[in-house]
Amino acid sequence: MDAFSVSVANGLKEPHMRPAKRFCIAGVFGLFQFLMPMTGWICVSTIAARFSAFQKITPWVALVLLLFLGIKMIVEAVKKGGRNDPEAQDRDTEISIGMLLVQGIATSIDALSVGFVIANYKLSEALVSTLIIGIVTFGLCLPGILIGRKFGEKLKNRAEIIGGIILIIIGLEIFIKSFF
Repeated sequence: MDAFSVSVANGLKEPHMRPAKRFCIAGVFGLFQFLMPMTGWICVSTIAARFSAFQKITPWVALVLLLFLGIKMIVEAVKKGGRNDPEAQDRDTEISIGMLLVQGIATSIDALSVGFVIANYKLSEALVSTLIIGIVTFGLCLPGILIGRKFGEKLKNRAEIIGGIILIIIGLEIFIKSFF
């Protein structure tokens, strides 16, 4: 659901996104949601003692990354608010590959713990389980982007601010959930 929410934020940020880019974004989120639990499974299967210390900092990493991205989106939207050059505004709203990769990591880093839960699975069972997670994530992200695009066109300049706020809230939610 974190990846879905960030997909909505991406649709808000870039309402005129091409179909190929929508599939790319959903694919990146699906890929990371597949890779992180598999990484957790591999780590538990091989270096569990060392990796358990990292589990404690994953909510902090997600919080910092999503706060950074959310604040960056809000600042860019506020800066852009005073400009009248539509071409420059379109360039500023495009989601870069770097930003997308950071989003993919931030929204899936808590999925590392899924690897701990499935640690007793055989490799084939772990692959099938994490593949299902990736496919479902992909399937949820596509409509998320479309929802964001629809509202992004209506909200215009406020869409990026709303998207930034969504990212910040997701970061806080991941962080707060780690205490319960």
